[in-house]
Amino acid sequence: MAKIERVELRMVDLPAKVKRTDAIQSFVSQETPIVSITDADGAVGVGYSYTIGTGGSSVMRLLADHLAPRLIGKDAERIEAIWRELEFATHATTIGAISALALAAVDTALWDLRCKRRALPLWIVAGGASDRRPLYTTEGGWLHLPAEALVEDALAAKQKGFRGSKIKIGRPHVSEDRKRLAAVRTALGDGFEIMTDANQGFSLDEAIRRAGRFADLDLAWIEEPLTADDLDGHIRLSRSTTTPIAVGESIYSIRHFREYMAGGACSIVQTDVARIGGITPWLKVAHAAEAFDMPMCPHFLMELHVSLACAVPNGRYVEYIPQLDDLTTQGMRVEDGMAVAPDEPGLGIAWDWPAIRQRSVGEFTKEIAN
Repeated sequence: MAKIERVELRMVDLPAKVKRTDAIQSFVSQETPIVSITDADGAVGVGYSYTIGTGGSSVMRLLADHLAPRLIGKDAERIEAIWRELEFATHATTIGAISALALAAVDTALWDLRCKRRALPLWIVAGGASDRRPLYTTEGGWLHLPAEALVEDALAAKQKGFRGSKIKIGRPHVSEDRKRLAAVRTALGDGFEIMTDANQGFSLDEAIRRAGRFADLDLAWIEEPLTADDLDGHIRLSRSTTTPIAVGESIYSIRHFREYMAGGACSIVQTDVARIGGITPWLKVAHAAEAFDMPMCPHFLMELHVSLACAVPNGRYVEYIPQLDDLTTQGMRVEDGMAVAPDEPGLGIAWDWPAIRQRSVGEFTKEIAN
């Protein structure tokens, strides 16, 4: 048993690499809470999560004031017990994104530590189903881009071996969305997947209408068409269209996922490891999705999700949005349009610690020790 002796907290604020807009918001920066956990043997695990520009300070205060102190003296291998204790300690006041993002930073650090102690990569320890998964790109499909730019980016992605491109939808009129999607389908042909993402921007009647107008374009999926807590609306929409409905990036509970799967409200699961609260609950959702014969196509965080998508048999895609380049010494490995799981023990993320220390926000840098 290796007890936890020290926890270090810091946050780095990363600007978005390109302009990122969707139907309801802009992704202006990535506040990145980073947690380092050291055990009695001197082994260190590093975990992280993210925001899209707001809430990072709240995550850091939750970590510093309430979660990190509870880790000292705990057996680092008892990840399930630690997750449950931390979740219960915060559930009365912070159910949802803030608590999930804080829990995820701790949980991913504990998994990194476990894998390093076993000298194995995460994708093996968590299941080892495959060493690579297909990529699709989102970085060139933002809502403000004209159809010509969407086509150009999709053609470049196809040439690199990517299997598809995600196009943001939610222009004021359905005809605008259809024109942009049709341009990509015409240019790329039938063998290239087109994913779409509404980012919770539609009412039910508008989602049904647009799904009908897009039916002949053979979309891979429509992602987050309605607000994430509208279970009944997603059920009604799923029954009205043959296009797969994808949900998950804005769902924060394994039980909420259960309701979506059991109710027929979705057919593709996009669990975000940060927003669900870490690797521990992510794997539970993935195995539940397998029981419902649903694929896992996780949202964002490609450097971490490549290992999780490879760990489980129903991992189908990894979403290509590079964002950690400024904090790492090497990026995710890509071969012929496939995301390749790292061989290194742990999460397989090559952190650039001089860069991280230089860019850390001083007021949120803290060490908690025995």
